[in-house]
Amino acid sequence: MSLRRTFFPVLLFISLQGIAQADPWKISTNAIKPSDYYGVTVANGMLGIVSSPEPFKVKDVVLAGAYDLYGRGRVSNFLRSFNLLNMYLEIDGRRIGTNDAQNMKQELDMKQAGFNTQFDHGDKASVSYTYYSLRHLPFTVLMDVTITAKKDITITGASVMEAPDALKEVQNYYNEIDRPHVVISLLTSTAKSPTGKLLMCASNTFLFSEDHGHEPRVIHEMWDNNMHLMKFSKKIKAGETYRFSIAGASITSAHHDDPLNEAERSAIFAKLEGRERLLSFHKKAWDELWTSDIKVEGDDQAQQDIHSMLYHLYSFTREGTALSPSPMGLSGLGYNGHVFWDTELWMYPAILVLHPELAKSMIEYRYQRLEAAKRNAFSKGYKGAMYPWESAETGVEETPVWALSGPFEHHITACVAIATWNYYCVTQDKNWLKEKGWPILSATADFWASRVERNGPGHYDIKNVVAADEWAENVDNNAFTNAAAKANLQFAAEAAKILGLTPDADWMNVALNIPVLKFPDGVTREHATYNGEGIKQADVNLLSYPLKEVTDPKQIRKDLEYYETRVPNEGTPAMTQAVFTTLYARLGDADKAYHWFKDAYLPNLNPPFRVIAETKGGTNPYFATGAGGVLQSVLMGFGGLEITAKGIVQVKSVLPKHWKSLTITGVGPEKKSYIVK
Repeated sequence: MSLRRTFFPVLLFISLQGIAQADPWKISTNAIKPSDYYGVTVANGMLGIVSSPEPFKVKDVVLAGAYDLYGRGRVSNFLRSFNLLNMYLEIDGRRIGTNDAQNMKQELDMKQAGFNTQFDHGDKASVSYTYYSLRHLPFTVLMDVTITAKKDITITGASVMEAPDALKEVQNYYNEIDRPHVVISLLTSTAKSPTGKLLMCASNTFLFSEDHGHEPRVIHEMWDNNMHLMKFSKKIKAGETYRFSIAGASITSAHHDDPLNEAERSAIFAKLEGRERLLSFHKKAWDELWTSDIKVEGDDQAQQDIHSMLYHLYSFTREGTALSPSPMGLSGLGYNGHVFWDTELWMYPAILVLHPELAKSMIEYRYQRLEAAKRNAFSKGYKGAMYPWESAETGVEETPVWALSGPFEHHITACVAIATWNYYCVTQDKNWLKEKGWPILSATADFWASRVERNGPGHYDIKNVVAADEWAENVDNNAFTNAAAKANLQFAAEAAKILGLTPDADWMNVALNIPVLKFPDGVTREHATYNGEGIKQADVNLLSYPLKEVTDPKQIRKDLEYYETRVPNEGTPAMTQAVFTTLYARLGDADKAYHWFKDAYLPNLNPPFRVIAETKGGTNPYFATGAGGVLQSVLMGFGGLEITAKGIVQVKSVLPKHWKSLTITGVGPEKKSYIVK
């Protein structure tokens, strides 16, 4: 057994914003360098918009639930949607580009989920625009533009609709609907996804501040098959402020049977609602989300960062759907938009305790794909349901074939079951447990009962898996896989009793005979052939949290002190240090807990909006998995929240020494508050 020890990494605290004190709700920057710019996402759980350093541009528009086969690995991929908010602005005939936008400042308002850009155009005008992915309208976005003239000017504003390169058979339409009190100009595009599987549609319209009859005339221009635009011109006198908006919708045949007409209907709906009503309902929806909040007193930067993590998880999930976020949420096409254990083990717990109604959508995603999981088990010779390592629209295995995690990373099935059980624990909803939870729990328990190899008492081995520590491939009796399987079997048996059913007696027989290995000195051994190698991510330490396999504080500390020295300083995902944080906070070690809290995400931040990448020095934000892990370290570590069969309770924990207090509001169905001082 290796006794290698490494020193804790030294963290360099560099302001990524150039501001002295962090605002709890707004992340601002005037240090906008296109070569060193990682966009921040505005999303409503369905439609994500990623910011750009260029004026009046957005980098990406991503729709949840829209997949097609193209590109990486012959598997389903997220698709770029029509960029329905790109536009241009001309002032006195000159189109504003990056070099024409002086004193540019950008700001994410997390409280109201809006992204603002403002700049000066020489001595002629000050310009500001803010866009929103409207929370109350899943497929609708709004961009609000304000121009203050410094001298008499003429402006031309154009909405540009362009199809991404991967789409085909692009069709562009322009239509004007003239009514006595309003003229609605509709700029609409449709295209087929790369294989022709999906019809993708987008439509937008101008919202002017003038009365009907005084609105500027809108002109349509067709440029080529992939792009067209509508534009208007307006004279503004010195000292005047002029405002207009663009509202639009993006939707596909994965979401609606008639996406073309629905996109146009949605744009018309937004036009007739008007800017004020749209923003009022949007802000009200976000106010309701923020009733569940985490408040830190004594650390302004940590408060802003925690709000950013919560903001992103709220942005990537939506009530009333059967959708579940991928590791990168709606921030781009990372990981093909697939769903992994990242959802159930890392993002889901924070969402579950703060907004069970959002978590319900994530479990509904798995429930609706239960039959596919059963077919997956059948194809591998097992019983019950075996969830795929990577899941997309249909619930079949979507891992590229060159990655061994597809056929062998079986702990995902237990992660789904544990998340299912935890939803019942938090909500105590027995009807849901009977209708949705029990089918998942019983089928996954049947899987593990067939998956083990029965080699005598205490040796119901689970052989040949990829561990939670993914550098360990094709190993036997992996600690996390085995302990998670035991939990799955136990929870299925408990659920049966709650529902007045008779559990399969074999479930507890199997659970009691699955081994968790140890070294001679008592440290929990990661797998049968593990001998102290570096680990990619937490594995053994997950047995103490979120599992309750290891509960003795001395054993928890022994395992922590061993495995915290096995994590390299770079190239590993952000969640591991968050688990260390949680465990040290519960052990009462404030210094160690705070050290790992900082190490979990500060080295992973990218400018200019402190967006989290997957690894230290990584450049693939936004890594929602890492955010979920860090939020758990605050809620369940420093905050001491614990999910039990009777609901949420609070266990003893400690805060970082300079944090004066931690207040968690809106917890669970009763919306309780918890305070740690």
